[in-house]
Amino acid sequence: VQLQASGGGLVQAGGSLRLSCAASGSIFSIVAMGWYRQAPGKQRELVGYITFSGGSKNYADSVKGRFTISRDNTKNTVYLQMNNLKPEDTAVYYCNGEIYSHSEDGTHYWGKGTQVTVSS
Repeated sequence: VQLQASGGGLVQAGGSLRLSCAASGSIFSIVAMGWYRQAPGKQRELVGYITFSGGSKNYADSVKGRFTISRDNTKNTVYLQMNNLKPEDTAVYYCNGEIYSHSEDGTHYWGKGTQVTVSS
């Protein structure tokens, strides 16, 4: 199973970005997918996630009301719409998936990070 993230970049404070992450490979089922981020000198933290069956969502308090997670089950893809971005949102964003595979034992997968930089 592989996770491919895209959509990072440089934006001014108050702007918006949309991240995408597509899961591919020998997928049996997707339990949930979401996003973590890691700023320089800080620990990786959860941004939010969504379950693929019921669509339940969970967000970090710091992004509630500004970020929205959605998913497309037909494409095995999760999206992160980030609005009203702040300089403190600057970080490398990592896609994460809890995925059952036909051919692999693990269930947690990570994509390569995508840089989000918010200028003041």
